Amino acid sequence: MKKKLAVIVAAGLAAAALAGCQGNASEATTAAESSSQAPAEGSEETSEGESTEAASEEASQDLSGAITLYTSQPEEDIQAMIDGFNEKWPEIQVDVFRSGTEEVVSKVLAEQQAGSVLADVLLVADNVTFETLKEQDLLMAYESPELEGIPETYIDKDHMYTGTKVITTGIAYNTELVQNAPASFADLTKADYKDNLIMPSPLYSGAAAYNLGVITRTEGMGWEYYQALKDNGITVDKGNGAVQNAIVAGEKACGLLADYMAIRSKNDGAPVEFVYPSEGSPAVTEPIGIVSGTENEALAKAFVDFVLSEEGQTLTSEIGYTPVKSGVVVPEGLKSIDEFTPLTWDTEELYQNREADKEQFSEMFQ
Repeated sequence: MKKKLAVIVAAGLAAAALAGCQGNASEATTAAESSSQAPAEGSEETSEGESTEAASEEASQDLSGAITLYTSQPEEDIQAMIDGFNEKWPEIQVDVFRSGTEEVVSKVLAEQQAGSVLADVLLVADNVTFETLKEQDLLMAYESPELEGIPETYIDKDHMYTGTKVITTGIAYNTELVQNAPASFADLTKADYKDNLIMPSPLYSGAAAYNLGVITRTEGMGWEYYQALKDNGITVDKGNGAVQNAIVAGEKACGLLADYMAIRSKNDGAPVEFVYPSEGSPAVTEPIGIVSGTENEALAKAFVDFVLSEEGQTLTSEIGYTPVKSGVVVPEGLKSIDEFTPLTWDTEELYQNREADKEQFSEMFQ
């Protein structure tokens, strides 16, 4: 029985943040295989195949209980995903703890230290964050049967986690305040935007931490780029939500912002446009993984399978994100994974240097 222990992270938050269907999985897989390999109607094997599939479906309906999900995804968005999941699995309750990626990770690490991780499933910003969790033996290997159509680059080789969507960071700007729209990251260092810029903090946002690692290692940008932003009076706020609000309200003219948030604001009628920078776009995939040792393994697998399925990916698109699975329609205003230029770097190097990068950023912007 999972201990109902609430761990309050205080100093642990700062320290760690600095350091957005087993059981029935085999039956579900058997059902899928039986369906795909079912003989033509009238053959001798048809009734047996139908019986196997029916038995599997009947067994799968027995899944019930509760799981706890830790996520950095906006509350409204994750609730939409849970509602879709509950249409398929009405007897599985999903409890949610939501915060910025760095705080979520701090909470998990603190709970591990206390001997009781309360989460069953984790859904947070980027693969570098999941490498941290992987090193701490916090993740369980699970190769979902729903991986078809997802590029290998978004799937952990050990199947500890899998990307669920693609979120790029680009430039959002308020059309009522900006006369000459920026076309590149470099444009934000110009005097036109002096003291009118904003970006999320890598000390809070996992996506921002990933961006920091990539941009500081990209030729022509580096730490010099962040210094130039500082010299141009950029404001560093807590997370992407704060950046979005400031640009929509006209408190700042431009900012580094996640693509879907800018497009969502525009679709809501705000005077906002989004630019995919000419240098390329750093992108996170908000992976999903199951916590090692969970006592709700079958339920956790059912949730992971749904998120990665075509049904779950279609819902991801409807919510407003670029889906990670090929063949699923991309929301209007966003580019598919084949349409933008990604800014990337070696995951292992980013992981090994993340804390040092954040420390250097903190010193630069203190």
